[in-house]
Amino acid sequence: MHLRFNSKDEGGLKILCLGAHSDDIEIGCGGAILRLAEQYPACEFHWAVFNAVGPREAEARHAAQLFAGSRLQGTLLKTFQDGFMPYVGSEVKATFENDLKRLSPDIIFTHNGNDSHQDHRLISELTWNTFRDHFILEYEIPKYDGDLGRPSVFVPLKREICESKVGYLMDAFQSQRTKRWFQPETFLSLMRLRGMECAAPSGFAEAFYCRKLVL
Repeated sequence: MHLRFNSKDEGGLKILCLGAHSDDIEIGCGGAILRLAEQYPACEFHWAVFNAVGPREAEARHAAQLFAGSRLQGTLLKTFQDGFMPYVGSEVKATFENDLKRLSPDIIFTHNGNDSHQDHRLISELTWNTFRDHFILEYEIPKYDGDLGRPSVFVPLKREICESKVGYLMDAFQSQRTKRWFQPETFLSLMRLRGMECAAPSGFAEAFYCRKLVL
């Protein structure tokens, strides 16, 4: 099945991107963001990162500009402690209720609810608690835990978009470059695998989990 937003949405498609940590959005759905920006020139993006502490705050701002460019309408950066978000859940939830709920976006990108990282799971849970009648796509993050599953929604990507995504990741998140998994091959390999699974013309795609879709 191919999903396309109808023409009345093209002038004002509002997209909310949620990430627990500074690089989550870009890793999980950076390619889809670049494709949407290309396909819907008048769309607008809203960024929310819940752990953007120290140098990672500047990295988050830089990455949002790289991926969304002039279409970036808002950037919300919080300083919740990495790995502790479930234990301050009421404060994280207040951010959803007070700062994000009013946006009423057309598309929401958030974490996979079955992700092994507790912060990721909380952000996914609160996304569904807050936005009960919206189109939500849950992205995946490759990691040591080996928690990749069987996604149900695929976004084919041109190779040029994949290369831009990886280039922006390497440029924006200098603090992560020393990590063994934060390598161009990691991100390209996952997109290549998902591209194979959906027979993408370029051979590359990003994949998402969709719990509810109304046609």
